[in-house]
Amino acid sequence: MKAATKKKAKALARVPQSREDAVFAIGRIGTLRREIQQLRAQADDTIRLAGEKFEQASAELVAELTEHEQGVQVFCEARRLELTNDGKVKFHDFGTGRINWKLRPPRVSIRAVEAVIEACKKVGFPQFVRVKEEVNKDAMLADPDKARLIAGVTISSAGEEFVIEPAELESSLGKA
Repeated sequence: MKAATKKKAKALARVPQSREDAVFAIGRIGTLRREIQQLRAQADDTIRLAGEKFEQASAELVAELTEHEQGVQVFCEARRLELTNDGKVKFHDFGTGRINWKLRPPRVSIRAVEAVIEACKKVGFPQFVRVKEEVNKDAMLADPDKARLIAGVTISSAGEEFVIEPAELESSLGKA
């Protein structure tokens, strides 16, 4: 039997040792968050500019591609019976590539859901109506004393969260 390996917690490198150290650390947290936010904004700008450059560089290629795709589709639709061996197959191989005619899977579209549900019930097609039962957690939170009486229900706190909110200082960083 193999001995259980112990995992040591990593030592914290920056634990304030005094109130002054904590004041400095919280100020530094604010500065670091602002610098990270500034870097993120710069990265977002770089990504946006790269996207715009890509769109401009590829616009002509995309237009030509679309024209070729539409042209091949018109050609193939006009000669469909010839290309599919009188409809016996749904593809044709040109040597440089293959074209296919594929059926899309069926789908159901519904407008006015309540009216459709009522119509299904009236006509006698209850199999088309799904009934979903679920526990109302909001009601349990509103009346936790009763909810705790039910086996399998536990109402607990979401826990405690430690939040550091550095004071926002006006900074010359990023201001133009």
